[in-house]
Amino acid sequence: MQVLVTGGGGFLGSHLVERLRGRGLEPFVARRGEYDLVSPADTERLFADAKPELVFHLAAEVGGIGANRANPGRYWYANQAMGLNVLEQSRVAEVQKLVLIGTTCSYPKHTPIPFSEEDLWNGFPEESNAPYGVAKKSLLVGARGYREQYGLNAVYLIPSNLYGPRDKFDLETSHVIPGMIRRMSEAADRSEREVVLWGDGSPTREFLYVEDCAEGIDLATQHYEGDEPVNLGTGDEISIRELAELIADVTGYAGEITWDISKPNGQPRRRLDVSKAEALFGFRARTPLREGIEHTVAWYRSTALFDAAR
Repeated sequence: MQVLVTGGGGFLGSHLVERLRGRGLEPFVARRGEYDLVSPADTERLFADAKPELVFHLAAEVGGIGANRANPGRYWYANQAMGLNVLEQSRVAEVQKLVLIGTTCSYPKHTPIPFSEEDLWNGFPEESNAPYGVAKKSLLVGARGYREQYGLNAVYLIPSNLYGPRDKFDLETSHVIPGMIRRMSEAADRSEREVVLWGDGSPTREFLYVEDCAEGIDLATQHYEGDEPVNLGTGDEISIRELAELIADVTGYAGEITWDISKPNGQPRRRLDVSKAEALFGFRARTPLREGIEHTVAWYRSTALFDAAR
């Protein structure tokens, strides 16, 4: 089978590509430097080169709260444009299956806990992430429309917050776990006495190890054919304050953690109802949070040392 993975050189994409190779597939990896998926012409050229029968659309422009606040227009436009172009070219190419990856940022700001897929449309997303969340959620509407009119077999998965090796550790664009790991690792190395983090530490989040997410996507690809969105996660939540204490312990940072309450908290709580994923295609996350963070810290430190030595 000819397989295309957009964003295949990125964080989640690289882990999914490895998993697919492990079962004998050799994906065509679309990288931003070669194909600009915001461009209809470039997307058409990509599909002509890849000749895919199975498409995974993982490419996205995304970051943490700071990056979302700095790029609301870009994130809305780019993510919507990429998804529209991939949907249309999947229709033209008559692919056998298209797997779209959504985001928990699409859920309403005050979604009841745990987040059920049925609640996706019951309100507006948290403001700092809304342009990105709305752009990604619109692709679910497109997928259903293309399924109804053109018979395109498109499925839509919603992972919880991802973390793990190969994540982005740039402090301007990183998500919460890699950002904390970098800040606390550097502070520990320099024997600094204080690390300042955004918000008040009260929000909760659910975190999914990236290799577990790749497994969930692969299982859905093999066993799920429906048009309803499906959550991928652990079903567990942790406060940002508790997360900071855990990362401090793993990185060896012993100083003070100061909370800058002038900065936004983001959505108050996030925890997914993950029962559908287990019932529909047998997915259950396997990596405990501490174990995953230990792997991520080890990878970051080995990579940071390698970069410093170059």
